[in-house]
Amino acid sequence: MSILVVGSTALDSVKTPFGEMDDALGGSATYFSVSASYFTNINLVAVVGEDFPDNYINLLKKHKVDLKGLQKVPGKTFRWKGQYMYDLNQAETLNTELNVFADFKPRIPEEYCNSEYVFLANIDPELQLEVLKQVKKPKLIACDTMNFWIERKPSQLKKTLKYVDILVINEAEVRQLAGEKNLIKAAKTICSWGPKALVIKRGEYGSLFYFKGQMFSAPAFPLETVSDPTGAGDSFAGGFMGYLAKSRSLKEKDFRRAIIFGSVMASYNVEDFSLNRLKRLDWKQIKQRFLQFRKLTYFDTIK
Repeated sequence: MSILVVGSTALDSVKTPFGEMDDALGGSATYFSVSASYFTNINLVAVVGEDFPDNYINLLKKHKVDLKGLQKVPGKTFRWKGQYMYDLNQAETLNTELNVFADFKPRIPEEYCNSEYVFLANIDPELQLEVLKQVKKPKLIACDTMNFWIERKPSQLKKTLKYVDILVINEAEVRQLAGEKNLIKAAKTICSWGPKALVIKRGEYGSLFYFKGQMFSAPAFPLETVSDPTGAGDSFAGGFMGYLAKSRSLKEKDFRRAIIFGSVMASYNVEDFSLNRLKRLDWKQIKQRFLQFRKLTYFDTIK
């Protein structure tokens, strides 16, 4: 079962206390695609410029990401430059060049329009809504957003959320979007606008899943090596959606497993720069860390 993902494909220049890379493969849809590719087939819709390296195209093809929806147009590829200090939860943006991404208008190929699973990566909520107008009766729609859109296009975002099943968002943005300090009340408010569930990203503190008034909590995996947190949230979303598409089931137990698989993929992503760790994975490693998560969170009941 394939997933349609629409978002950004970019060239990132990142510096952390543990090293740096220039013009590395990045973008929300890229991280999502490679992460989710370990579970199912991916149909990518994004835009790049003429300068986008062929070896990055080949990497996506190697992971069997379908690129019929990847537009290559005259101009330069979207570029982001940022750095992290020792607080790896906070990225400092040094420069953003939208380039061809500034005029991105998602065109969904006909063969993608019947996709049962749709992920709207972090792009303008008006573009997200345009994508939904082009797809036909998907089984599950999830989307990501950020403070930029919450601040600048709150009404458009709320309009898009009417048609979304799951919203992926970080903890601070949940409170910002709902205008509510209490996290549970904030989640309840947002779900009243349309989404059936929220995936709340909490960085090094893990994640929360809010569904039908109940919370499920998953920790972040304890790591000895953390090199670059860029794309961790998108890798999480890829593992989460990838498992749901693979299982073809939307029961609560499946959502809980999906959260753990999302955490697994995010934990691997941060171990190296760009997609250097994700691209070297195999299913045995993914399953092994999933089982480690199970041991990490298991405890006996009271007798």
